[in-house]
Order: sequence, then structure tokens, then C-alpha cells
Amino acid sequence: MVTGASRFFGSAVVAKLAQDPAVERILAVDTMTPSRERRRRMGRAEFVRGDIRNPLIRKVIGGNEVDTVVHTAMLAKPPSGGGRAAMKDVNVLGAMQLFAVCQKSPSVRRVVVRSTSAVYGCSAKDPAKFTEEMSARTPPRGWFARDMIEIEGFVRGLARRRPDIAASILRFAPIVGPRLAGRGVQYLRSPVTPTVFGRDPRMQLLHEEDAVAALAHAAQTAPGGTYNVAGDGALALSQAVRRAGRIELPVPFTVFRTAGRALMGSVMREFTGEQLDYFHFGCGLDTTRMRTELGFEPRWTTVQAFDDFIGGAALRPVFDPAWIDAAEKKLLGLIGAGTGAHQ
Repeated sequence: MVTGASRFFGSAVVAKLAQDPAVERILAVDTMTPSRERRRRMGRAEFVRGDIRNPLIRKVIGGNEVDTVVHTAMLAKPPSGGGRAAMKDVNVLGAMQLFAVCQKSPSVRRVVVRSTSAVYGCSAKDPAKFTEEMSARTPPRGWFARDMIEIEGFVRGLARRRPDIAASILRFAPIVGPRLAGRGVQYLRSPVTPTVFGRDPRMQLLHEEDAVAALAHAAQTAPGGTYNVAGDGALALSQAVRRAGRIELPVPFTVFRTAGRALMGSVMREFTGEQLDYFHFGCGLDTTRMRTELGFEPRWTTVQAFDDFIGGAALRPVFDPAWIDAAEKKLLGLIGAGTGAHQ
């Protein structure tokens, strides 16, 4: 059973599992009916209109003898209709009810939860790379991160009470890709990109295809536990701005989060607290456990994922990045020649 089936991650995971003949049956659950295109991609999966906050979800799990639950139905920001209260209701109360049902259902043997690296927070005190045992040095101020910390606590509680259930938490790095071009690093759409003066955060990204593949992989083989999931390598924000063909405008952080949001229009006004902090400090993840214990290997590196996002966003460069590279090389050559002359 996959929750959040009408949204991007839920529907994509359902579609991927439906292509695997080893998966006997798939239930796609959501309060809203998926679009016609998403429903078509789900193939043989059965859609069930249901609300995980409703105790009747027990009938869906028990009546169909569900053995694996993949929980992707989380809101990253408040819905336009209900605000923060509605967001917490869906995220925290929904997860609490769902895991309570899983605990009481003897057929359930595996639970996989989509989480986020935002639970580590972002601060100047952060290590170069977070391992799964580490916690936030500074408590996250974003609502989504705080919700996910609570949800992860529910998952660990489920694992303690039902040790026969393999409960897995996948902490994804920021996800980018052509189909998610309107999210994450969308502020690169602007010709002039404000950044925080004196900071050049290192970003570690995950391609949308790898995120879906990781969830599908975990649904079938995850042994339980917490796993960081991210592409290889890292990308400094200044490099990202250049690769997108944008012009960087360093400003103080107070300006970045206030006037910068106003000047950037709807793009930065919709930024969550997690996104503002990420573009201030960045976040690195240790993915050793992802490979050794989860047995998952991303196909896309951080740079490849970012470049695919840029291609999918159809950004028109303000300048050709190759021109800047050539200018830098020429400048370095001149500096080298000048240094040699003085010697």
C-alpha cells in the first residue's frame, strides 16, 4: 500500500512497483483521485480513496492483508485552504493514525517512510557531513522539518513495539529534476540570483528518479533503520548559479530573507524556513549506510541531477557559463604571466 498516490512521489512509486512482476498487488491510497495521466501510469495498481487520518484505514490494510506500507503523504508547506493547522493535521496526526493501524495489523511486515535531510537543520555549527546517528545542532525552524522529526519518532516507536516490522526512514537530500522544476531551487529562474554575503553553501542533491527508485527499492528489501539518500558529490551554490547562467547578487542574510524575498516576487515568498536556511548554510550527508545496508546506488550525481533540473526548467541563460569559464582561465593566465615576470 502506497499513501499519497495522487501526488508526484506516491504516484511515481506506485507506477514503478506496478512494473515489477514480483509485486503481487498494489493499493494506491489518497483522499483525492489521481489525474488521468497519473492513473494511467499506475497500470495494474488498484486505487482506493481513503484518508489515513480516518480509523477506517484499518479496513483497507486488514481487509487486503497489506504486508508493506510506503508512506509518502506529507505536505512540505501549508495548503492554501487550511494553513499550518491543516498541514500538521495531515502530517503528524495522519502518520500517528497510520502507524497505530500498522502496529495492530498482523499482516504488516515492512513500513517505509519518506523523510528529509531538513531534520538535521542548517547552522554554522554543522559538520561537513551528517551521519544518521547525528541530530540537529540547532533545532530546525521550518514546519516541515519539525513535523518530520515527530513522524520519525512515531516510526521508531512502531519499530520498538513491533520488532518484527522492518521500519525504514529515508532521509532525502533536496530533490530536483525536470518534473520538479517548480520546486526546491526554483529561485534560479530569476536572471539575478540573491545569495547570502560571505557564505557559499555546499549543496548535495538527489534526482527525482533516484528518490522514486530508492522508495521502491526500500519497499521490497529495506532491513529497517534510518538512511541518508543523496547523489554523489556536492555543488557550491556559486557554482550552481553559474551553471544556470545566472548573475549572483550577494546580500546580507537579513536582506536575503526579507527584501530579497520581496524583490524576487512569488518565487522566494513561497520559500519555506528549510529552504532559506539551506541556501544560507547548506547540508552534507554521509551516504555510506545507503550503500552498505540499504543496498541502493543512485544513478545520478549531484551535478548531473542539477543539470537535468536546469534542462527541464528550460532556463534561458543570462550569459553563457562557458564564457565565464574562458574569462577566468584567461585571467588566471595573465596573473600567472605577471607573477612570472616579477620573478
